[in-house]
Amino acid sequence: MFDLTGMNALVTGAAGGIGSAISRSLAAQGARLALSGTNAGKLRAFRDELNSEHSHDHDGHVEITCDLSNTTQVEELVPAAIDTLGGIDILVTNAGITRDNLAMRMKDEEWQAVIAINLEATFRLIRAAARPMMKAKFGRVISITSVVGTTGNPGQMNYCAAKAGITGMTKSFAQEVASRGITANCVAPGFIRTPMTDVLTDDQKAAINGRIPMGRMGEGEDIGSAVAFLASKEASYITGQTIHVNGGMAMLS
Repeated sequence: MFDLTGMNALVTGAAGGIGSAISRSLAAQGARLALSGTNAGKLRAFRDELNSEHSHDHDGHVEITCDLSNTTQVEELVPAAIDTLGGIDILVTNAGITRDNLAMRMKDEEWQAVIAINLEATFRLIRAAARPMMKAKFGRVISITSVVGTTGNPGQMNYCAAKAGITGMTKSFAQEVASRGITANCVAPGFIRTPMTDVLTDDQKAAINGRIPMGRMGEGEDIGSAVAFLASKEASYITGQTIHVNGGMAMLS
């Protein structure tokens, strides 16, 4: 079940905490990956690690450096992945940034940076993947959003707007391409344990865990498993949806 053998995937933010877990989940199911991010050294190291763990019978996973704030590089990313892998079956838009501030103090550049990288780059990547997927009459587009894109969060008006925008954009795209064998869905993490959360104090972690019915943060593998499912042929009748992975912190329908 969830066999992705023979499928090619592009994952942005691939070497980060959640991105690396997503990449491992896809690779474990047999997909060949183009790993994208801004840190070339970190990407190469992760590519080597992934190849040693999950190379399967293909030519190995590859890395493609891309700065999502650079429109030219964003536009070149999907064609580069197709050229390197020979095609693209799965697009996972995971990369994102935060520039937190209260609304009255938020600078224009803080708003613009988050919208450009989190929302606009996602649009450009989906648009670039649409034509080759439509030609192949198959595709899986999976965007990583956030629980706060639905609930809101003080100090994150820019981030919440971007994540909510991705959800609406995904629903629109899903309707446009459904008849061509392409699905488009979102995975919305809650609090996930990553190197970023590891630096929190015990009191801060306890406060967060107290908001989660399961009493703990999720793991990157929880997000990776949801993505692997949505990428699979078994999920072919699921589109325009958001899977919330948050331990019950926000029970959304």
